[in-house]
Amino acid sequence: MESIPRPLLQPDNMTDGELVAWQRKQLEDLWRIFNITGEFAKGYQQLSKLGPCITIFGSARSQPGVHEYELGVRAARACVERGYGVITGGGPGIMEAANKGAAEAGGVSVGLNILLPHEQGANVFVDRDKLVSFEFFFVRKTMLVKYAQGFIALPGGFGTLDELFEALTLIQTGKSTRFPVVLVGTKFWGSLVDWIRTALLEGGYIGEAELDLFHVTDDPEEAVAIIDDFYREHALAPNF
Repeated sequence: MESIPRPLLQPDNMTDGELVAWQRKQLEDLWRIFNITGEFAKGYQQLSKLGPCITIFGSARSQPGVHEYELGVRAARACVERGYGVITGGGPGIMEAANKGAAEAGGVSVGLNILLPHEQGANVFVDRDKLVSFEFFFVRKTMLVKYAQGFIALPGGFGTLDELFEALTLIQTGKSTRFPVVLVGTKFWGSLVDWIRTALLEGGYIGEAELDLFHVTDDPEEAVAIIDDFYREHALAPNF
């Protein structure tokens, strides 16, 4: 038996209890808007004076000593050596590795932490005056993009993929200025790139030119060199 959709309750057909709950929900939504606005304002205020930076993405689960973690350290050191600061999500794993590499090289080490019930605390390698914590993922993602002049994506899970495709979509649609995106780890990213070529390109869902929006390498130093080469022809500027 098919269920009949229940119409949304409206104030004029609510019981007293339902009306009180509805009013409380409206107030909660209003306060959420203020909280979101406050997070954007805090992010803009604390990050607006950053110099050129590169955002490094990757898994929160990678442990010190594993290959991907060391790639994050190397990538961040290379960024600092070429005059860039480093932005990460501020947490453990590859984020920690990148902040560690930047700190050890004497560069700017920014952490944009997300507040979660069971994880994640900010790693100890973030400059304390450049640590910004967020409750809302979409505000944090905006900050990860806006103040970075390039992206380096190392192996990671759903969050890394989300951030990667967010960046590519913003460039593709012209909602952001063009900036270089480099994937480090051909073994990890290879199947995804093949799928993009076969399923997306051959299926007509993207164009040939959109394959040029990203590069793939195994060498973190080369990843930073690709970004540096891009800015020999383009002006450094905040995105959006």
